[in-house]
Amino acid sequence: MTIGGHLEELYGLPALTFPGPGETPRELPEPDAVAWRITADTYDADERWTEAFARFCSAVDTTRVRALVVGAWEDAYERSSGDVVEALVAARDRLPGLRSLFLGDMVYEEAEISWITQSDVTPLLSAFPALEEIGVRGGQGLEFPALRHDSLRKLVVETGGLPVGVVRGVAAGELPALEHLDLWLGTSWYGADSEAADLAPILSGARLPRLRHLALRNSDIQDEIAAAVAAAPVVAGLDSLDLSMGTLSDDGGAALLSGQPLTHLRALDLGHHFMSEEMTRRVREALGPHIQDLGLTPARRSEYRPEERYVAVGE
Repeated sequence: MTIGGHLEELYGLPALTFPGPGETPRELPEPDAVAWRITADTYDADERWTEAFARFCSAVDTTRVRALVVGAWEDAYERSSGDVVEALVAARDRLPGLRSLFLGDMVYEEAEISWITQSDVTPLLSAFPALEEIGVRGGQGLEFPALRHDSLRKLVVETGGLPVGVVRGVAAGELPALEHLDLWLGTSWYGADSEAADLAPILSGARLPRLRHLALRNSDIQDEIAAAVAAAPVVAGLDSLDLSMGTLSDDGGAALLSGQPLTHLRALDLGHHFMSEEMTRRVREALGPHIQDLGLTPARRSEYRPEERYVAVGE
């Protein structure tokens, strides 16, 4: 995600917004050449999202579509994504080539991330067994009960506050092909109520044998997460680790330095941290010579008192 902006690409394809009602018709690209963004107006919709999707299905050879981006739906700040999920599930036979899906690509003018109202998104995974990537933005009302999916390689959940039920559902799932997991855990101010212990099935490494990128970020318990990661068996198999966007302080930095070796990582992102200059120097000197991409950009100030520290994305 580009914070503050819409997705620019998905599944390696440039994102293109399908023309809205009344827009000047233009020649459409090949169905498999872009990631199609289908959107409605959140506040004053001339057309419901499901109606826009129906127009899309009539205008495009959906059997060749590879990637879909769901933008805003009407009243997304109080109306859940349930109708959107239902419409996509109903169209599963018309989308045999769908491999990537992102649900909730909205910027703050459309709906603040913590006001986007989601629903149970796992019917999408059940309906599309060949899906390789799924992303979701918004944690309000989000559900993700544990399930098995044999093709999913990438799972991204972007929130200002991730419900513990979602964390536990992801952790308990059977996702043997998953290579990339990115969870924005968020802040308790916006519904985050998980603890580091809830991540134990993920951190054990046993449930996700192919995981290569792990992001547990944007959290107001980033120090506790760092301490858990420092001893987590999953780390040995990772190429990249992301603990950015949260409230990481000297405690978390010290835990990482005193834990298992991290020098095998290609990338480690600790950006938007609250570590002191001294701890930042220690991390840089210990890991910088070994890790190709080491992110250490601090938050605007590193001397905030603990109660003043903040996650990068909340509301």
